[in-house]
Amino acid sequence: MKTRFSSLVKLKKSTMRKSEQLVQQTNANLNNASTALELSYSSLEDVNPPSSGTMKEMLASRTLLESQRGVIQHNKEWVNFANNQVNQAKNQLKLDMIEYEKFNYLELQEIKKEIKKRKVKEAKDLDEIALMTYKGKDIL
Repeated sequence: MKTRFSSLVKLKKSTMRKSEQLVQQTNANLNNASTALELSYSSLEDVNPPSSGTMKEMLASRTLLESQRGVIQHNKEWVNFANNQVNQAKNQLKLDMIEYEKFNYLELQEIKKEIKKRKVKEAKDLDEIALMTYKGKDIL
């Protein structure tokens, strides 16, 4: 049954589904960021500073360690950014779900009113038909 809220319900449902997809995408991005952070930590553990050798090897090792720390810092920032994105997407999904439920409820109330109105009309029509047939039997 179509009501004045039907098109709004479709629109809100579509918006809610888009928000759900966005939450899934941001969760996937967060998982990627977490994996990258774990990999950068394991790569840092793999770097062994030389215990002896030339100054050039020491400086190269030091540069490699600083570079890996930079990668770790970047991945930490990426994880924080991804967490913020997930939280924002979840909040938007929550708002969209509330809006959808609100208009869905209003549509259901409108449908109930229409059904009640139809039942009353049908009852009146049946009463009228019953009166007509009853009066018809008296005449015969």
